[in-house]
Amino acid sequence: MQNGPRTMNTRPQSARPFVNRTNRTSNVARPDSRGSQNAQRSYERYLALAQAQAQSGDIIGAENYYQHAEHYFRSMSAAREAT
Repeated sequence: MQNGPRTMNTRPQSARPFVNRTNRTSNVARPDSRGSQNAQRSYERYLALAQAQAQSGDIIGAENYYQHAEHYFRSMSAAREAT
């Protein structure tokens, strides 16, 4: 910790979260284990969660889950068009 007045250019060490991070991304392709069956399952799961949120009165949470369900719906549609 510093003693004395701070200037605008100095920050405490905790305010710089990205300084010492390593790059953990990889260019290795993912195995195609997430097929249309998993997309169908995820679609149904998020749709059920959205309906539960809507019934409880949380329309913001419901919309979030509906957007997730829509993603999986589009994934299933793209998989059908590819075959």
